[in-house]
Amino acid sequence: MPAASTLPRSSPLPLLLLLLSVTTGLVDAISVLGLGKVFTANMTGNIVFLGFAAVGTPGFHPLSYIVAIGGFLAGAFVAGHIGKQQEGGPLHRWLMRAAMIEAALLWAAAAVSCVFDVATQSPDAALLSIVVLTALAMGFRNATVRQLKVPDLTTTVLTLTLTGLAADSSMAGGANPNWRRRVASVVCIFAGAALGAFLLAHGGMALPLVLAGVLILGGTAACALHPASRQG
Repeated sequence: MPAASTLPRSSPLPLLLLLLSVTTGLVDAISVLGLGKVFTANMTGNIVFLGFAAVGTPGFHPLSYIVAIGGFLAGAFVAGHIGKQQEGGPLHRWLMRAAMIEAALLWAAAAVSCVFDVATQSPDAALLSIVVLTALAMGFRNATVRQLKVPDLTTTVLTLTLTGLAADSSMAGGANPNWRRRVASVVCIFAGAALGAFLLAHGGMALPLVLAGVLILGGTAACALHPASRQG
């Protein structure tokens, strides 16, 4: 697969990863707003929440965080294994395989959400099933994107992106590398979160999950058609 320094200027990967950043916002919206303050794309939040729960802070439920972390690790493990198997092969095949797995997990979560009541956070089995399915998808995503090595586009976290914007800015004596990409990443996750919150409030949990899967699969299919994706 092409490393960060050898990506051709015409590579469709940056645009694909920006689209995937939008889907992160969608998933974060349903997990935080619909599943009772749990992250399935960002594990830092779950570690913090688990610390709160460990000392008995009201409103924080350790089982959800443990399930999310476990699902995320399992998804990352599988993606790492698949990525190693795909080394040297055409990039588009690997991307499409990853997109199909991720979309299938999110659509499975959407199906389960049809029997889940957000207001009462019940039944517990449905809640934990949605948590683990979306965490598996996001863990798989993170490990796949990590292997692609496209700078400043992790698709799920923005801490280092925002740090880079400030630390590498011209005001700080830097050269503003990739500033457009960094800003776009922030905007995409913001937009996805806003859209996810709106859809959750007006159409339920299934709609943002289905949309996320459609964007992942459709965007990856478009990327796979690009000549640059035929590289090894």
